[in-house]
Parts: sequence; structure tokens; C-alpha cells
Amino acid sequence: MDRLTAAEVFITIAERGSMTAATESLDMSRAMVTRYLAQMETWAEQRLLHRTTRKLSLTPAGEQTLARCRQMLEIAAQMTRPAAERAGTPRGMLRISCAQSLAEDVLAAAVTAYLKRYPETAVDLHIGSQAVNLVEARIDLAIRITNDLDPNLIARPLASCASVICAAPAYLAAHGMPRSAQDLAMHNCLTYSYFGKSLWQLERAGETLAVPVQGNLSANESTVLLAAAVAGAGIAMQPLYSAAPLLRSGRLVALLPAWQPQALGIHGVYASRRQMPAILRTMLDFLAEYFDTDPGWQGGRPASLRTG
Repeated sequence: MDRLTAAEVFITIAERGSMTAATESLDMSRAMVTRYLAQMETWAEQRLLHRTTRKLSLTPAGEQTLARCRQMLEIAAQMTRPAAERAGTPRGMLRISCAQSLAEDVLAAAVTAYLKRYPETAVDLHIGSQAVNLVEARIDLAIRITNDLDPNLIARPLASCASVICAAPAYLAAHGMPRSAQDLAMHNCLTYSYFGKSLWQLERAGETLAVPVQGNLSANESTVLLAAAVAGAGIAMQPLYSAAPLLRSGRLVALLPAWQPQALGIHGVYASRRQMPAILRTMLDFLAEYFDTDPGWQGGRPASLRTG
């Protein structure tokens, strides 16, 4: 059987999460999809999928095979695609998913600059904090701030996101200033539902510390917690790009300067390298350049990039 087709079938099963979805995506019979999967496991001499009545999941051997199959198809695509097409002008629509705070404070300006550089493109931004299934939601690119990526997805590192622990002067006047990292456990801390809700990871000169925190307000969107912190609700851990203007104006005060919250990676996440369209490739390149060109984006200032 054709190894390239078998690799494509295996990738589709892994990305879609079921044999049925793979057959529909590939317009191939269930029997043929099953044969290609069986042949892949014969070549690998190992079981590649855990099969249950509800879903499929990759075995450790399956994860390794998935990475190799993606590399194989990427090489095959590069060999057959004309050089002029590989370097083609980006066109069309790109659907991007990202969190609200990053979209408002950073990506809105970045995407605007990209659209000026490539006028034959369009971007559809989908705002939300919860990670979505890229294939099911028809998302081309997700910008995620995390140190815990799904190994089945392809991610390009774009930048490092610094955070700051902060509170409003009114809250500090009423409840006092935390003098040590451990003091945070005695304060009303505003927690983020999707990341580190009960433990804040801090670093100081190579030392790491996980501080248990709690409070009477949590949310699944960091911009809500930022607004609550400004209103005096409690202490928040916020991305520096969001908090910096409020710190400069004095509406928020940075706390515990000796301790730094653990930095998080900003990644461009997409489902497959196969026949990557020019608009996706150039957007990833552009965002990497955008974040790298002017570190001032961390302080809420727009990056100075050429648009022509």
C-alpha cells in the first residue's frame, strides 16, 4: 500500500479523533481507512491507537509515528510544489483564535499591520480563553499563552509572556501590603479559571515557589480580573502587556518585586504542516517578527514594524 496515503490517513484519524470523521474528511470508505491504519501498525510493529467505544487516542508509539508522518508529508509537499508557489503572495482568509486580553492589547495592532503589508488577505478573529479543537472549529491558527501544549498539535514559539502581581492602592490601604510571597495566601487573590487557579508559580534568582492562593472571585477571562483588581477587589496576577498602562498611571501597584511570576510561552498553534497556505506561513513569520522587533509590546506599546 502507498505509504504516503497511509500516512495521510493516520494523520487524519489522529486530528479528527475518530475513524468515522476520518472517512468523511478523506472521502474514503471505512474499510479502506481501516486497512491503511492496520498497515501503518504493521509497518510500525506496534499498536498506534487506543480504541474505546467513545474515542480514539494515540499510544506513545502513535505520537512518535504521527510526528514522522507529518514530516514525511511535509517533505513530499515541498518536493512537488513549485518554488514560485512556495514563495507566493498570501491571499484569502485566515481564522485566528486567541484570548481577549491578547487580542485587545497586542494582536489587534499586529493583525492590522499584517493586513497593510498583505492587502489581499483577511483575518477573522475568534475571541475566547478556552482552547478549542482547531479542526472542529475550523480555526487555522490559535495563539495560546501556555507552558502546557497538546503534543498532538504543531506549535511555533513566538514570544515569552511576562506577568506581574498587582493590586489597587485602595485594596492595599484596606488590607496591607504583602511583604513576602507567602503572605499572598492570607490575601484575597483573584484567580483565573483556566490557569493556576489555586497555585501561583513564582521565581527568584533560580529559586521556585508555588504559593497556594484563594479568593472570592475567579473568572475565565483575565480582562475581567484586571478590571476587578482596579476596582479594589483583591490581588491579581496579570500579563504585563495588560497591566503596564495601569501600573504607569498608578491605578495598580506592582507587588513583591523580588519574585517574578513564571513566564509563559506565546505559541502559534496549528493542526498540520501539510500544504501550509502562504497566508498561514507569512502570518507566523510576521508575528514572530512583530514580537521580536520591539520588546515594548510587553509594556502595552505597539511594535514599530514596517507595513510596506
